[in-house]
Amino acid sequence: MRSLHLIFAIACCAAGPALALDTTIASVAKTTFVASQLTSTPFDNKLVAAARDDAASFVGSAGQLRSARLQAALRWLREQHPGLTASDLQLAEAILVQ
Repeated sequence: MRSLHLIFAIACCAAGPALALDTTIASVAKTTFVASQLTSTPFDNKLVAAARDDAASFVGSAGQLRSARLQAALRWLREQHPGLTASDLQLAEAILVQ
């Protein structure tokens, strides 16, 4: 019985980092996908470029800190690409990637 607990404890320790890596990779893959849907042209826009620092704050706060500049840039991106289904957080990450 004791060896069963040891095996379970080892399995739990090994699963935690794997899950964290999975989550990180999924986030990077989503951001890359959103960035690939948009060419670099929208990111050359002055409105979007001005919102880069605000996008960093938005991403860093997991979507809690919103600014007028970032909201305007997100609105502009959605108007230019009506078929875009990315969340605000994914678009902010794409702004940072560019």
